Parts: sequence; structure tokens; C-alpha cells
Amino acid sequence: MTGPVSSDAPPTLDRSLGLWKVTASGVGIIVGAGIYVLVGEATSIAGPRVWMSFVLAAILSALSALSYAELASMYPKAGAEFEYSSHVFPSWLAFLVGWLMFVGLIVATAAVSLGFGRYLGTFLDVSAQTGALILLVIIGCIAWSGIRRSATFTLILSIIQVGGLLFIIAIGMPSVGSVDVTSSTGATGSLLGAAALVFFAFIGFDEVITLAEETRDPTRTVPRALLLALAISTLLYIGVAITAVSVVGAATLGSSERPLAAVVDAVLGGRGAEFVAIIALVATTNTALLCLTASSRLQYGMSQAGALPARLSALGPRSRAPRVAIALALLGATAFVLVGDLSVIASVTNLAIYLVFIAVNCAVIILRFTQPTLERPFRTPLQLRRVPVLPVLGLLSVLVMVPSLRWEALALGTALCFAGLAVYAVMQRASSPTP
Repeated sequence: MTGPVSSDAPPTLDRSLGLWKVTASGVGIIVGAGIYVLVGEATSIAGPRVWMSFVLAAILSALSALSYAELASMYPKAGAEFEYSSHVFPSWLAFLVGWLMFVGLIVATAAVSLGFGRYLGTFLDVSAQTGALILLVIIGCIAWSGIRRSATFTLILSIIQVGGLLFIIAIGMPSVGSVDVTSSTGATGSLLGAAALVFFAFIGFDEVITLAEETRDPTRTVPRALLLALAISTLLYIGVAITAVSVVGAATLGSSERPLAAVVDAVLGGRGAEFVAIIALVATTNTALLCLTASSRLQYGMSQAGALPARLSALGPRSRAPRVAIALALLGATAFVLVGDLSVIASVTNLAIYLVFIAVNCAVIILRFTQPTLERPFRTPLQLRRVPVLPVLGLLSVLVMVPSLRWEALALGTALCFAGLAVYAVMQRASSPTP
């Protein structure tokens, strides 16, 4: 018979999330404001077949998502990528993987907040930086209040985000069939090039796993939520791509700086810019909150494992949120916002995610050999002898995408890696016993 839990026991994260709230978090961070721009740029490359590029990018994303699902079912911890890597790689490399993710998420929070500030300028006479700082204060207060309130807020915003894309699909549906969406004429038809571009519209599905310690039955819920969020987002993207091309044509869509605003204008006769700005404000708010939350949970998990200072795992007595980690992420995001132009710096996030995807796929492959009997509540399908086929393909797909990054991102990413190794060395020295 189990006795009562001691009131002196240290607080833990609030395990209150179910399948739909975790799924909503995944959809919320995937379906960001980027789709409102990327669909035009991708159409200029792939032409009317742009929807196929979203299918290809989704398949490439799913390969790594399946690896995440297997690892999340084995190690349902907030430390996520750091936790997985620590079971396979040397401690310095596991630290580097975790470092790349949580710092990359801080930069992403800043970049998305600046995007919010720019859209806010459609309605208010404020600079992008001022708007970004306003958003950081708002999401900081929400994250500080605990995961229950944050998850409810995310669920509401995700419904609005999805509703905005469904609205665009609905108003464009009568035009479907007016354009041959299987034709490659009139454009370069490079589906792989377009897929490499829109791959960025799928990034974020992996952040679902940082909620593992706040999810009920995480070994089942987290893998299901991850794959469900990716599937929902893919269907939305395909629907938007097909209807957008059908309404305005591939040439117009590909040359427009505000492609989905052009679609709304064509059907409703104006107000497209305002509609897109409103949905984009919702999307950027949700994405920034989710990036902030994911970064703080990674810091919490690494702190719990002793890889970061113990103070970062301190929880609020009522909210049970890692408030010190949240504050550190907010300070970092604020510093990047004050830099102003994050166009190059933000691309470092993409490099960090690619490197982490490589580590995750490698971890699945290695663990199949080193820990073959370990329980895997979710197991990635297809195996050739002892080699899991899909993680190998996932690894190759990421390697194909890396050359699409700008050289500035590669240079800054290398600097970020060296900075992480320096922090690791400091932490190791601080934890070493004094002779």
C-alpha cells in the first residue's frame, strides 16, 4: 500500500496535458506565419505543382518525426534531444546537442517576436522592436503562470490559426479545377528545390517532446501527438497550396510578396492584407510562446541531469513552471530583439535543428544495436537485418537539405558550437571536486 507523498518532496512539473493539448502545441508551432510567405516563393520554383513540394517536405519531415517518436516513447523526459543523446554519445556531444536546441529556440523566439512586431505595425504606429518587446512581456507572463494556462492559451490560438487556413481553403475551393495542378509548364518545376524551401514550414514538430514531463501517459501520448500534428499541418498546407494556385494562378502567386493576401483579395475584393495580418499576429504569438516554453523545458531537463546549473530546474511553488529557465530564455530573446535584424542570425536556428535531426536519427540507429532489448512502446517500422531503414533515410534527407543553408548561417552555427563547448568546459570545471 502506497503512503502519502511527503510535503517535503521537491515539486515536479505539472503533469496535466492530454493528447489534444499536446497536438495543438505541435500544430501551433508548425503552422506559423511562414506559410503566408513560403507558398509564394515555393510556387515560383515549382509552379502549379507546388502542393507536391509540400508532400515531399512532409515525407522528409516524417522520417525524422518517426525517430523522435521512438525515442520519446523510450525516454519521456523534458530534456528531449539532450536526454536521447546522453544515452548514445559522449557527454560533451550530448551537451552540444541540447545547447544547440535551447539556444536556437531562444533565437527563434526573438525572430518570431520581431515578425509579430512587423505585423502589429499594420494596425499600430510602433516599430518592430517595440512590438516584439510587448509580445515578449505577454508570453513571459503566460509561461510564468504555468503549463495549464499556457496550454489552454495555445489551444485557443491554434484553433484560430487552423481556422484562418481553413477559411482560405474554403473561399478558394470553388476555383479548384481551373488550373492543372499537376503541370510543370511555365516554371522550373524543381520540386526538390521547393521542398527544401518549404521544409522550414514543418520545423517545430519536434518541440512537442519537450512537454513529456507535463503530459499524462507520455510514452503513448507524445509520439501520437507528434505524428498527428505533422499530419494535420501537412493536410492544411496541401489544401492551401492547391486552392491558392487555383484562385490566382501560379505566375501571380509566385510573384506576390503577400501571396495569401492576394488570394483573399481576389475572392473577396480587398481586405486581404488585414486578414492575413490578424492571423499572422495570432500565429507569431503562439509560435513565440511555444518556442519559449520548449527552450525553458530543455534547460530544466539539462539542469535536472546536472549539465546546467541546478538553479535552472527551480519551479514556482504554485505554477510548477521552471521560472528561472523561463526568465533566462526571455532575457536572451530580448537581447536578440534589440539587435534588430535577425535575418541571418535566425537562420542559425535552422542549422541547429538540422544538426539535432542528424543526432536524433543516429541515436535511433545506434540504440538498435547497443540496446536491442530495451522496451520501445513506439517502434519505427521497417528494418533490414538490425538496421532501421527509415532513420537511415531520415539522416540522408537532412544531409540533402544542409547545402540549402546560407554560408553565413554555417559560419555563425560553427561559432555557436564553439560557444557551447566553452560553456560545457566551464560547467565541467565547476562540477569537478576541488583537490
